[in-house]
Amino acid sequence: MTIAQLRAFLLALELGSFTAAASELGMTQASVSELIARLERELGVPLFTRGGRRLVPTAAAVELRPHAEQAIGAIRNGVETVRSLTALEGGTCTFGVLRNAAYYALADLAETFHYRHPNVRVRLTGINSALVARSIARGEVEAGLVVLPVEENGLSIRPLFRDEVLYASAQRPASAGAVTIDETADAKLVLYDAFAGWDDPTRRQLLERARLRGLQLEPAIEVEHVETALSLVASGAADTIVSRTIAESDAFPEGIRTFPFAEPMYDTIALVQREGVVLSPATQQLAELAERMLLESVSEHGGRTPLV
Repeated sequence: MTIAQLRAFLLALELGSFTAAASELGMTQASVSELIARLERELGVPLFTRGGRRLVPTAAAVELRPHAEQAIGAIRNGVETVRSLTALEGGTCTFGVLRNAAYYALADLAETFHYRHPNVRVRLTGINSALVARSIARGEVEAGLVVLPVEENGLSIRPLFRDEVLYASAQRPASAGAVTIDETADAKLVLYDAFAGWDDPTRRQLLERARLRGLQLEPAIEVEHVETALSLVASGAADTIVSRTIAESDAFPEGIRTFPFAEPMYDTIALVQREGVVLSPATQQLAELAERMLLESVSEHGGRTPLV
């Protein structure tokens, strides 16, 4: 099995034809067809059903896809590592950051790194932690900062600090005390990270607590950004949950009160990379810078629990 075969396979799968894959690779259609045929002979199973205007992948092709993507990603990372060996004078670093990175003093991460290493191309992805972890596992991103829990298969996880999760409301009396999961399940909630949904690590914790009590937990409103959710909370439309870091930021809306959970809940921020994979020098430098900036922010503001 060769990298050329896997590249041809992935392109044929994505584009739906050997002709389109050949055009993308700068090869003839016959060459791509032969690469796929040899791969099928090695595997002992067909990967596509031929006929019609578009290739139809078999079950074997669907199963092979993530492994092929990981193999191609590993080769790409290896090439970038070799290219960037000399004093970070080139190469590309790929790194995933927290969706709410600005609240954790990471807004200047790209600018600081670029100032120090202007010849390195930087690609930062700021999506939900569940999606960052998935991209790292697939080899699409080298490393990143995530909120736990995430799926750990094939990942090396280094917890950095814990950030308490609080209940936020403009209507709940200040004297009401800690919030139970029963009250949370009965409340009208607006939750953010709508695209990730219940894959979101913080939401997963909340949902698990509700299920252990035999409760249903359904938000009345779902939005993508925490700022939108907080705007709705400030208007009295619904309640939400936020980390202590967000609650204590200058941007937190006035009039919203925060309460601890009766059983305290925490976001654990961690540095994640693929197991057994050596980071490229550029990404290693960026990861170390991100960790340093994050932990400095934690020590300055207090109220958090460092884990390193």
